[in-house]
Amino acid sequence: MSYAKALRCRKCGQEYPLEPRNMCDVCLGRIDVTYDYEAMKKTVSKDNLCAQPVSMWRYRDLLPVDSKEVDIGTGYTPLTKADNLGKELGLKNLYVKNDCLNPTYSFKDRAVSVAVTKALEFGFDTVACASTGNLAASVAAHAAKANLKSYVFIPSNLGSGKMVGAAIHKPNLVTVNGSYDDVNRLCINLSQKYNWGFININLRPYYAEGSKTLGHEIGEQLGWQAPDCVIAPAGSGLMFTRIWKGLNELAILGLIDPVKTRMYVSQAAGSSPIVNAYNNDSKHINPVTPDTIAKSIAIGNPSDGEYAVKIAKESGGGAWAVSDKEALTGIKLLAQTEGIFAEATGGVVIAVLKKLVAAGKIKPDDLTVAVITGAGPRTQDIMADVVHATLVEPTVESFDSAFDK
Repeated sequence: MSYAKALRCRKCGQEYPLEPRNMCDVCLGRIDVTYDYEAMKKTVSKDNLCAQPVSMWRYRDLLPVDSKEVDIGTGYTPLTKADNLGKELGLKNLYVKNDCLNPTYSFKDRAVSVAVTKALEFGFDTVACASTGNLAASVAAHAAKANLKSYVFIPSNLGSGKMVGAAIHKPNLVTVNGSYDDVNRLCINLSQKYNWGFININLRPYYAEGSKTLGHEIGEQLGWQAPDCVIAPAGSGLMFTRIWKGLNELAILGLIDPVKTRMYVSQAAGSSPIVNAYNNDSKHINPVTPDTIAKSIAIGNPSDGEYAVKIAKESGGGAWAVSDKEALTGIKLLAQTEGIFAEATGGVVIAVLKKLVAAGKIKPDDLTVAVITGAGPRTQDIMADVVHATLVEPTVESFDSAFDK
């Protein structure tokens, strides 16, 4: 049995049973899973965790599941010491958390693994989601593993690579003539008609908990300590808040010292409502119409945006945005220094990191983690300009002539 106790509203504190639910009936606030951390302390230890499977499910005791997990091999992705990139930027202790290497090539597998496990526990025979691409692929893959029906809803202008990544698992693939926010509104309306497990609606409290394993892994992989800085992307803002929660849970359990990490939100300038709210010192998020190549974070009305702003401020971090041009440069910089080909969202993270260093926000000795959440091959069309091949005949003489040997 898990240590999860109840669902609790962030705003008014109203509690609910552990059931499929998206928001509070009293104030319409977001709801989170709560835990019995005192009981958890009696079981969870460094030795116990290190003896568990090398996947996100080594943190099973910190997750709200009671049954056998739906696992396709997710988590415990590399935390790579980025010496080459660090040298380029003037950082001595830079690490890259490479979540490109999850089974469907993005961090979404963490959240979906938990959500689909809960869908089975709640007796759903169908799961569904609104997605900008990565979530669709993950839901389709996990539904296939769990023998569930699936419907994945995506904007119709999504690139073919993202569509194929979902379609290969044979879900019911639904393209919607509109933005992600239009897709999400449709799914909210459908959730009121169909008794399905909507991953980012009625299963959202559980889905959210999967992302916090990023924070757990970072703390463990750094030798049981929290970093000085984390730079992470934000679309809805949910993952950003859960990295913070994951680190702080390790501290609550006495596995690391109190967390003093500065959390930095990274967004594309063409879809930066969280950054706008931070810069305007506003508690409210003003929706925008996304216009960016960073489709994975192209969410104009982020559901957890205000909480991301709150954490950025309270942690002493910040919120920064970069242009698409800067994001493309960031993709190339990461690939050409560390051999990691990220999608545009990763380029946003690296470009923001570069700006933070130039502005003196991150010091040379700071223990810094850049979170890369999705792989580049699905969106390689945006990087077509890097191909500069030299044509030669199949002879040594032709090669030598072409390269002036």
